Amino acid sequence: MNPSRFSETLQRHGLELTRGTTTTLQINVGLACNLACRHCHLEAGPDRREAMSPETVEAVIACAARLNFSAIDITGGAPELLPSLPRLIEGLAPLTPKLIVRTNLAALMRPDTVTLPVVYRKHNVTLSASLPAVNSTQTEAQRGSGTWDASIEILKKLNGLGYGLEGSGLQLDLVCNPTGAFLPAPQGQAEKKFRQDLKRRYAVSFNRLYTFANVPLGRFRDWLERSGNLEAYLAKLEKSFNTCTLPGLMCRSLISVDWDGFLYDCDFNLATGLHHGGRRLHISELSELPPAGTPIPVSDHCFACTAGSGFT
Repeated sequence: MNPSRFSETLQRHGLELTRGTTTTLQINVGLACNLACRHCHLEAGPDRREAMSPETVEAVIACAARLNFSAIDITGGAPELLPSLPRLIEGLAPLTPKLIVRTNLAALMRPDTVTLPVVYRKHNVTLSASLPAVNSTQTEAQRGSGTWDASIEILKKLNGLGYGLEGSGLQLDLVCNPTGAFLPAPQGQAEKKFRQDLKRRYAVSFNRLYTFANVPLGRFRDWLERSGNLEAYLAKLEKSFNTCTLPGLMCRSLISVDWDGFLYDCDFNLATGLHHGGRRLHISELSELPPAGTPIPVSDHCFACTAGSGFT
């Protein structure tokens, strides 16, 4: 599959990928992470030093103050490793109805991050926590030794603060990616299993589970190549192309900013250097939301977002 196959597929179906109404600001604060997960499209890890500066943090907050975002989504790397994360949360929380922080859970075990859950609760932050499986074998195969016990301990701590509990108003969602070169199980079926297993074995509760296909970029693509699975996986994604996913794709309603303040249409285009609008634009220059109908740069990795039930 070459970079033009996704465009060719759209053309064959008489479709094009353009922006709808922009509602969400996604902020990638950097590639520093406590883990080096096998599926990471950004190759984040403990040896990465890319991190959002305090000046860029302020530029992001200023953008959120002058434009209207119904949701703001903070990701990484591990956002918890950014020293300015509390400032970012405090600055953004009053500016949007929904502030999301993505977490690998294990990052909250560090001595310098143990107080962050209280900060999250204070600002009613929605947590989107990655958990690949409901057993230690699959989880640690993807994320490393010791991550299962750490994840369960943090989930219990978050439940203790009210997260994931009915009526608390504190949202705790889980995100599940497959641990190999295959597509995820149907979301409803997976959510039922996660809910039953986590409740029965660990008394852990959560609100929603989202299942997503792994994107063939970064460390996951390297693993696919080394294991001889790359071509078969790419073919599987292309064969699973679902036109019904296009209206809800996140790139149609989201603008992504990297740790240096430059803009993309999604975190996967960020990983491949496909800038929003085809040029380097800094968030401090964003004076209005991108208009509907603006073309979105695409490449072969876009098949991961249009396979099956999609990646929204």
